Amino acid sequence: MLTSKGAASRHADLLVRGGTVVRLEGSGQADIACVDGRIVSIDARGWSADQVVDAHGLHVLPGVIDSQVHFREPGLEHKENLEAGTRGAVLGGVTAVFEMPNTSPLTLRRDDLERKIAAASRRAWCDIAFYIGGSSVNAGELRYLEALPGCAGIKVFMGSSFGDLLADDDVVLRRILEHGRRRVAVHAEDEARLRERRSIAEASGDVRDHPRWRDVDSALNATRRIVGMARETGRPLHILHVSTAEEIALLASHRSRVTVEVLPHHLTLCAPECYERLGTLAQMNPPVREARHREALWRALREGRVDTLGSDHAPHTLEEKGRPYPQSPSGMPGVQTLLPVMLDHVSEGRLSLQRLVELTSAGPARVFGIAEKGSITVGYDADLTLVDLKARREITNRWIASVCGWTPYDGMRVTGWPVATIIRGCLVMRDDAVQGYPVGQPVRFDRAMAITPA
Repeated sequence: MLTSKGAASRHADLLVRGGTVVRLEGSGQADIACVDGRIVSIDARGWSADQVVDAHGLHVLPGVIDSQVHFREPGLEHKENLEAGTRGAVLGGVTAVFEMPNTSPLTLRRDDLERKIAAASRRAWCDIAFYIGGSSVNAGELRYLEALPGCAGIKVFMGSSFGDLLADDDVVLRRILEHGRRRVAVHAEDEARLRERRSIAEASGDVRDHPRWRDVDSALNATRRIVGMARETGRPLHILHVSTAEEIALLASHRSRVTVEVLPHHLTLCAPECYERLGTLAQMNPPVREARHREALWRALREGRVDTLGSDHAPHTLEEKGRPYPQSPSGMPGVQTLLPVMLDHVSEGRLSLQRLVELTSAGPARVFGIAEKGSITVGYDADLTLVDLKARREITNRWIASVCGWTPYDGMRVTGWPVATIIRGCLVMRDDAVQGYPVGQPVRFDRAMAITPA
């Protein structure tokens, strides 16, 4: 719906002129008018504006949403923080992020969430929401916690976590699933099997054994368990960073209740080559695996059996990553490189630009019930990512905004690059430089997706 200001005067705050607008129903050249942070026209020929962005020769995508990042604040700011993490996001064309609860302190209570929201105020360059961790200590409260403003939903760590955030017991998992109705995001690795098999990594001290330690069954067993509980409790799930052909095959028969995320790392890197070339910089959980798994992920993505792409941005310092394996921590930065890496896959013909939009904009909005984002639609937030599909660039450590200062893609040449990021009608990045000041606000969610606290 046009605002009175836009309808009466045909004058916008921001006009994006001449770009090829990419929507799920098709693409075509159009002018987009934005007033008071919303899209008011997608056929704004003849409009004037306070600010005009010339998008001729560019493609205009709905703002990219990265629904899995670790920005490490509070408690671990030597690795990353909210300002640097979100600055990297907008430099990479990302307009909204969901941040994970494994900070210090953990995000388990209302106060924890509200402190994060306050810390992001006037420091976040993009819009942001925060997960609350599902745990034995808060399971009974989750139906109310998930409804809090700025909450992305509940995140469950079945493995690869610690303390109150680790939920590897069936009784605890069942309690979590029974309290609430929003979709639960799950890190599915079997903690008992990981502990049993850690000796493999300790005995060899070779990071090439990372996918042997954290093997297919470590992921598949956990995924099978949680999917079975979801069926019994009626709770929808989102399985994060699916990494195995076996999980993809299992999840194909649960599409009505379970959605799937994959990562650029698992689509791009491959064992053992990545470990031989990058060492522990390629170490992440679940691991980058052999070619057959990568091929299965691509096949599922092309066949429509993948719902979202997230980065799992999880930075550590180079000093930390340099520790002898397996004392080296798992995780790598990725929010800033998500779009360039995937645009290069578009250039290589592995997926279409419209499919990429489904995975990075429409998919997250649908899966998580995000309000008025994920599509270039009149009345929606004016979140836009402008890309040059022909630009040939090199990803370098120097370009990375993260506190950690490195990327596993250093030296990778790509075709396709984000050249402008617009968030609620504010131009915050143009030509590899942030502009203005941080404008990020809490992401809003459809109230029908959550239970309103009493």
